[in-house]
Amino acid sequence: MKTKLITIACALLIGLASSTPACAATRDPAMVVTDAVIVRPLCFVATVVGSVFFVVSLPVAATSKSVRESADALVLGPARATFTRPLGDMDALIEY
Repeated sequence: MKTKLITIACALLIGLASSTPACAATRDPAMVVTDAVIVRPLCFVATVVGSVFFVVSLPVAATSKSVRESADALVLGPARATFTRPLGDMDALIEY
C-alpha cells in the first residue's frame, strides 16, 4: 500500500511540475469586458440561429452526405466560440 501511494505521489508531482500555465499572456481588461458583454452574447445568438438553419437544412445535408460539415459550420463553430474560447481571446474567433 505504501509503495502504491509513493508511486501515485511521484506521478502527480512530475505531472504538476511539467505543466505549463494555460494563459501565459495577460489580457487587456477592455477586451475581456467587450468579449463578455458584446461578443459572447452575439456568438450565442449565432449558435441558436445556426441551429435553426441546421435543422431546416438537415434533409438536404443528409441527401448530400454533408451533415457533419454543415453541423460544424452552423452549430459547432459558433458554440465553440461561445463556450470554450478563453475570455478576451479575440484571435481565436478567426479559427471558428
